[in-house]
Amino acid sequence: MSLLTAVNDTWRGFKSLLTGMRITFGEAVKPPITVQYPRETLKMPERFRGHVKLLLDDETGRSRCTACGLCVRACPSNCIIVAGEKREGEKKKSVTEYHLDFTTCSLCGSCVEACPSDAIAYSKDYNKVSLDRGDFDHMDLVKNLQKEAEVWAQTHPQAVPPAPPADSAAAPAPAPKPTGEEAKSS
Repeated sequence: MSLLTAVNDTWRGFKSLLTGMRITFGEAVKPPITVQYPRETLKMPERFRGHVKLLLDDETGRSRCTACGLCVRACPSNCIIVAGEKREGEKKKSVTEYHLDFTTCSLCGSCVEACPSDAIAYSKDYNKVSLDRGDFDHMDLVKNLQKEAEVWAQTHPQAVPPAPPADSAAAPAPAPKPTGEEAKSS
């Protein structure tokens, strides 16, 4: 090894060291991108695909789903179960059961594309966790939608209340009891 080769190798190593130090210093002065997870969360991109969820109609607070079954037929994984019934006073069927087996769902989007009423979409829920696999075998999307409908009803008090769930019997409300003064006057 000649002296010229040793000097050349030393010079290239020193240039490499300076380049590495420049990059390291440039990254050190940038603001941190770390998110303190439990207290902060990242905003999910628009195109993020979480599990499938049912959507509310913004005007009525009810599900847009008409239980047509097109999503079930479009699903290549056979992971969707849908049932519905036609309620009194409504023109279309209403969904009463919508179960998703998220353990077999491939998030392909066929169900979302096949829906004629735009009643299902991908959620932005990226941290769905559980210690029990059974929580993901039959995700009850109607039950999740009812929780959203309750929030909708609180934020839209002047609007028509959402339809009662299918499994509850429609019992008439008891008549209010008269107070002491009303009972004396009658």
